[in-house]
Amino acid sequence: MTSAPAVTAPSAPAPAPSAADAPTPRLVVLDALRFVAAAAVVAYHLAGRQTSAWGPDQAARLGDVPRWTSYGSLGPELFFVISGFVVLLTAWGRPTVRLVASRLARLYPAYWAGVLLTGGLLLVLWPQGKAVEPAQVLVNLTMVQSALGVPHVDGVYWTLWAELRFYLLVGLLSLAGLNRRRVLVVALVWPWLAQLALHTGLTGLATALVADYASLFAAGMALYVLHRDGHRLDAWLVVAANAVLALLLVVPSRAAVLARTTGYEPSTLLLGAGVVVCVALVACAVLTPLARVRATWLVTLGALTYPLYLVHDYWGLYVVHLVAPHVPAAVALAAACAVVLALAWAVHRCVEVPCGPRLRRWAEDGLARARALVLDPVNRGPRLVRGLAEVRLPV
Repeated sequence: MTSAPAVTAPSAPAPAPSAADAPTPRLVVLDALRFVAAAAVVAYHLAGRQTSAWGPDQAARLGDVPRWTSYGSLGPELFFVISGFVVLLTAWGRPTVRLVASRLARLYPAYWAGVLLTGGLLLVLWPQGKAVEPAQVLVNLTMVQSALGVPHVDGVYWTLWAELRFYLLVGLLSLAGLNRRRVLVVALVWPWLAQLALHTGLTGLATALVADYASLFAAGMALYVLHRDGHRLDAWLVVAANAVLALLLVVPSRAAVLARTTGYEPSTLLLGAGVVVCVALVACAVLTPLARVRATWLVTLGALTYPLYLVHDYWGLYVVHLVAPHVPAAVALAAACAVVLALAWAVHRCVEVPCGPRLRRWAEDGLARARALVLDPVNRGPRLVRGLAEVRLPV
């Protein structure tokens, strides 16, 4: 759940930028797609899953609505394809330190706010919503709770763990150097290598390689190559290979989850079509005239997407829990959506806007200093050896 970097003008005269440094117009249709993905997940969580927030008569009150909103559970798949595109866009031609700093600044401020808001809700206002412990909330602030064996405060955080591992892999690729051939080879081989690791019992390696969702990230990476360099058969074949693998992996696993959480037997045909549509929507947004759309309101929607994703689940269900016994189901859903959108706006304005740039600067400075500490002794080594070799000892 990432966004394309905004275009900013330099505040002082600077040397002429290289092609790699030239600002790229924002692809605002991707912002719209990100919001669509978040809205689909909101619909699934608030009106698709079986939950005690609606009370014992949920099925009667919602009717067939859950049958259709359940397909909103494919929202993360759309997020992952977009991330594959946008993170490569962010990384290409930029120092790895800047890439890492930008991703940390993008992920963590809103996430910390989301963890504290949801943790506070479940600890203080609505403990019956989910049993959590204060220590669990603190560990969740790291975003690596899955690696530590600690449950998520909010189940939606699983996608962030996947994103974090993908960012690490792109950072390693960035250190090796980004070019067209290398990116396409990685995008083609990496998802299948992850599956090989999974099926040969190398679960740690499979986890590091994001085995379940690598194909979606890789499809987005190949779409960025097409966006950057134009239509070429090899890149389209990489997109197609990853779309096929995503179909094979996502459809059966998601069908099992939906049958368990919604009480409906989902259509595997519709799930498969949804996976293909996730890839196709991103392709249309970045490879057609839609890439030239300019609309400020779409940027605003994109800005709300990440905080909305972080706070909607339990806060939305809490509102449903409060008002559903007294109003029609549609009114309860509208109230829940209004509250979580207001919370998302508050997190964006009060946390992301002031804290994101500061964290990015601090992270970039800290990483640059750490890099210097590591590399300076290494760089001094050859000079020291040459200096010793030039020393003439008395005979």
